[in-house]
Amino acid sequence: MSLQAVDRMQKPILIAGAAGMVAAAPAQSEELQATFEIPRLEASNYRKPYVAIWLEDADRKMVETYAVHFKQSPIGDNWLPDLKTWWRRGGRAMKMSASGISRPTRSPGKYTIGLGSLNDLPPGKYALVVEAVRENGGREIIKAPFDWTRGKPVAASAQGTSELGRVSITTG
Repeated sequence: MSLQAVDRMQKPILIAGAAGMVAAAPAQSEELQATFEIPRLEASNYRKPYVAIWLEDADRKMVETYAVHFKQSPIGDNWLPDLKTWWRRGGRAMKMSASGISRPTRSPGKYTIGLGSLNDLPPGKYALVVEAVRENGGREIIKAPFDWTRGKPVAASAQGTSELGRVSITTG
């Protein structure tokens, strides 16, 4: 089962040909996709992990939160502070359930989400950060660092060791 981002429509650019013909081509896109894996763990009392996904700059400052997977119930947000790094870097300032960001917890599997465009960011060093924590389980933070230069593709990944599997970020 996979969480797929809704394809965003690209604005066409009109290109004039030598014979006066006009064709439509997609605009240059810097749309990002993040893929993360929640591994299947053998635990007698397994709970689905809370997961936060965000972008941070070279100074480890949160640039944007892309997704927070948590139990969608009246008391589910009581445990959001257990996502300690995300919470301290900016999560506590957010009002949950945040439209377009908050999602229910996920079972083990591989998931892909759309992150939007980097075009508003200045070139520099960034990292996709994924943090996962489980009740009666562990906690893990994975960072996939990358260099952002307008017009160049982004491709970075990192491998988790316990609560997360492979985490990657690519331009689509």
